[in-house]
Amino acid sequence: RAGNDSGGGQPGRILKCKGWETDPNAYIYFITQAPVWEKICDVIGEPTWKTDPGYAKPAARLPKLNAIFARIEQWTMTKTKFEAMEILNKDDIPCGPILSMKELAEDQSLRATGTVVEVDHPERGKYLSVGNPIKLSESPTEVTRSPLLGEHTDEILKQVLGFSDHQVAEIHDSGALDPPRKVAAE
Repeated sequence: RAGNDSGGGQPGRILKCKGWETDPNAYIYFITQAPVWEKICDVIGEPTWKTDPGYAKPAARLPKLNAIFARIEQWTMTKTKFEAMEILNKDDIPCGPILSMKELAEDQSLRATGTVVEVDHPERGKYLSVGNPIKLSESPTEVTRSPLLGEHTDEILKQVLGFSDHQVAEIHDSGALDPPRKVAAE
């Protein structure tokens, strides 16, 4: 409901970065946490805000958030999202780049942590999928492909529903399990 103003209790906003005019992914998420407020002021070139009664305390900043984020965005628009992130990370200022699907797919750290995994499928070939973001030492998970249509039918008929081999053969012979025919595009 807060739209672009979330931050988990800390004011946060998505801001334009250098190249936003032509790159729909040239954005960064920026959070103005109180413990790093003075560092934010220095980075964006507003050192007087550190002691100005209208900006020094979080309560004083709340009514001015639009103006504050507009000023921060003036700074972020001079940097790519990765340049801004590198500068902000040095001072532990919370931020994160808005990544495109291509950037997510190519991010080696996401692959290394299993957040993005490559899955091999017999019909589709290799494709990227979301891995399990929750890592528990005693409960490892493996991301596998989805089953093909009818791939486990016999197993389910026998093991889950209790049909005999003869009954499964009769069901197949009846045509009840024929996969739906593909209709050619008109």
